[in-house]
Amino acid sequence: MMIQTGIFLLFVFLPVSPASLPLVINTWHFENATAAAWSALQAGSSPLDAAQAGCTRCEQEQCDGSVGFGGSPDERGETTLDAMIMNGDTMEVGAVANLRRVKNAVGVARAVMDYTDHTFLVGESASVFAEDMGFKSEDLTTNRSRDIFSQWLSQKCQPNYRKNVFPDPSMSCGPYTPKAKLHSGPRRKPGLIDLRSHDTIGMIVIGQNGQVAAATSTNGATNKVPGRVGDSPVAGAGAYADSSAGGAAATGSGDIMMRFLPSYLAVEMMRAGASPSAACKTAITRIKERYPDFFGALICANTTGGYGAACNKRPGFTEFPFMVSNAQTNGPVLQKVDCI
Repeated sequence: MMIQTGIFLLFVFLPVSPASLPLVINTWHFENATAAAWSALQAGSSPLDAAQAGCTRCEQEQCDGSVGFGGSPDERGETTLDAMIMNGDTMEVGAVANLRRVKNAVGVARAVMDYTDHTFLVGESASVFAEDMGFKSEDLTTNRSRDIFSQWLSQKCQPNYRKNVFPDPSMSCGPYTPKAKLHSGPRRKPGLIDLRSHDTIGMIVIGQNGQVAAATSTNGATNKVPGRVGDSPVAGAGAYADSSAGGAAATGSGDIMMRFLPSYLAVEMMRAGASPSAACKTAITRIKERYPDFFGALICANTTGGYGAACNKRPGFTEFPFMVSNAQTNGPVLQKVDCI
């Protein structure tokens, strides 16, 4: 933990997990994604390739319905995808957001890294870029996403993410126009939006020599305003990797978490000497001070293979599951951390 005394910061180091390399760690109980990344490493792939392989597996399997196609439809009933990948050796980042028609979002993010000098492509232009790069154009809608959308319409489009609009969102699906006078503070009571509508796979892979890579993939928040982009594809928010310090990845209420760059903060904490567990807790606490009811968690790993995690306690969310595979486990192992 971090204790502030005057202008000085004192780190009280908490016990860390046994350090072992190589390492794969990812959010939630997405075991097959961990196994795919670990298998790629064992076959000689780079940490960057392994991170991509792990997230691709989750996209293919539609992990929890919150990653990949056929989940989290927006207000128009469309599923769009966000993803990023980061090379901690070179600090290169590839990211896409509001991607349409292409299922392999993390693959497109990698293509942005490999085939452009850019970092981030969004929307229809990102989709056209993906198609130009040879990615298959497919419908991302499924019967499941249609059912989610139909049920939402039957509930008069509630809950949603609108505020300060007219007519009253509780009575109408729009169109929406701004109210003449804005009110301050959140309109929505905590818990109205399903906690599990924010899931993301965030993965950190560290090679035998300490090379760090990170990747994320998500289909965003259910019933989001079209065009919304959360924290997942934003470097420093959804994930961050630096081979001189470590890596971190976040999951949860992206609209809040991205304002604090928790992944970047955690990596910088580890650079300053904090354990992965302490770094994760500090980053979560920073958000909790401003938004005590936010839903979120963070995983962290340093370049020696030590790892940790932290989460914010909410009703119904008191512990956070994450997957680990390293030289000691030689395969995916589910671990959990108590929320703070």
